[in-house]
Amino acid sequence: MAGLWTTPQQVRDLTEQLVGWESQGLTEGEVTFPEKLQAKLLETEYFQENPEFVSLGEVDWERRYVTALYKHEQASHTVVLLSHFDTVAVHEYGDLAPLAYQPAKLEKAFQKIKNEFKPEMQADLASGEYLFGRGIMDMKSGLAIHMSLIERASLEQWPINIVLLSVPDEKVNSAGMRYGVSKLLDLERQYGLEYVLFLNGEPVFANSPGDESQYIYTGSIGKIMPSALFYGKETHAGEPLAGMTSSFLSTYLTRKIEWNPAFSETVHGEKTPLPVTLTQGDMKEEYSVQTPYRTKALYNVFTMERNAEDVMGIFEGLAKESAAECLEDYRSLCQKVGMVPRFDEIRVLRYEELVEYAKEKFGLDYVNRLIRDTLMDPDRDVRDKSFHIADILLLNCQELTPGIVLLFAPPYYPAVNSSEDSFIKECVAYATQYARERFDLELEQVHFFNGISDLSYVNYRDTSSGWLSYENNTPVYGDLYNIPFQTMQELNAPVLNIGPFGKDPHKRTERLHMKNAFEEVPEIIASLILHMAEQTD
Repeated sequence: MAGLWTTPQQVRDLTEQLVGWESQGLTEGEVTFPEKLQAKLLETEYFQENPEFVSLGEVDWERRYVTALYKHEQASHTVVLLSHFDTVAVHEYGDLAPLAYQPAKLEKAFQKIKNEFKPEMQADLASGEYLFGRGIMDMKSGLAIHMSLIERASLEQWPINIVLLSVPDEKVNSAGMRYGVSKLLDLERQYGLEYVLFLNGEPVFANSPGDESQYIYTGSIGKIMPSALFYGKETHAGEPLAGMTSSFLSTYLTRKIEWNPAFSETVHGEKTPLPVTLTQGDMKEEYSVQTPYRTKALYNVFTMERNAEDVMGIFEGLAKESAAECLEDYRSLCQKVGMVPRFDEIRVLRYEELVEYAKEKFGLDYVNRLIRDTLMDPDRDVRDKSFHIADILLLNCQELTPGIVLLFAPPYYPAVNSSEDSFIKECVAYATQYARERFDLELEQVHFFNGISDLSYVNYRDTSSGWLSYENNTPVYGDLYNIPFQTMQELNAPVLNIGPFGKDPHKRTERLHMKNAFEEVPEIIASLILHMAEQTD
């Protein structure tokens, strides 16, 4: 039997077929995609002979991940190929949304409206070098490349094992990868595998507008979301200083968080983006002249070396500063109008401290029941539930107010980096030289993939138990959301990301450079894996 995906044209056809299988996050397409992928893999000669090496694993909400194993009888060293198959929605395509999953038809439609696009897009459209479509860059092409590699390995009997893992839900809560890591550990133990590399296929992301460099990534940036519930004191709008709006209180902390370089990290000459507010608003549900006294805010912080406790420590320090400044301003205002201040403290508590206080006041069963009732609410996502749990507890402990409760909201992506690993240095040197000599293509090393990736859930290196801060201060942790930190520590092979070049991920002009995706990148990765097999014998 000839190979199904061994030529550039075959890889292109496969990519277009995968794009055609609509798999937006949290839709039926994301649920049905794994069965189609499993069936596709079973078309190959190797998996027809070894169907037990292709399997589906349960995630949540009927979603599943896919694993496929190519096993060489004499090899233990194993490369894990990571990808995700969920995509973002297609609202921005407007009337062309039905064509977003049909690259050939979408390109023809774009040609008719080409004057709507910016010059760079017009040039790429005219060049004939790009394919267009939702998910074609991020990251159906990466999955197609991995499928071609595992088939080629089986046909050519590469002297190394390969595990393919493709997951749902990379873009919302990374549930697919968080569930999938246990399967990787099971496969390693069941078949006597020794993981030597986790190789992701995320596409190249531009570092600046117009950037067309081809990157190879030796790590992935981290992301964590410190959040706050602000509880003021309600009052009538006609007596404003008799209370304190949570809106007023929240502004003090938000001003200290937004763009604050205290959260910045610089590692290997690369710098994290500054923190920013993702959500902020009061929780008042109806109009009245009662002032708003509960506000929630969710902040985005990128990390490179800091763990959850490091971030919480900075966050807590800023919260205490903001509470003190807010109280000082409140007292000053009261003095100016000749009014006696109604309160003399704004408390700052971590969520774990609020829980312990509530347990002392009401008992463990009562607190657990409050939390359970919120967790079972089908109309709230994990972030809403996180705030709601803290809100219910604080509503029942108003003697702690006015105050600020600090917590984490999902998801959390720990940073991962293998730049100093000697094996990765060798891999980068080899791939860079091969790309230059074979394709006259310059690969540039970037130490942290800046698009966030599922590599965050392998090779976890924190030895200080910093994750406990995350577990203890994430209200939904252990029920609706968890991170297998200890399993991640056991998957301790280094990481690398080599993916195809494209442009405009998550935009209607999302596009993939065909020569790079179907000719260059597959050959670079294949050559690298074969080189690794020789080096690790």
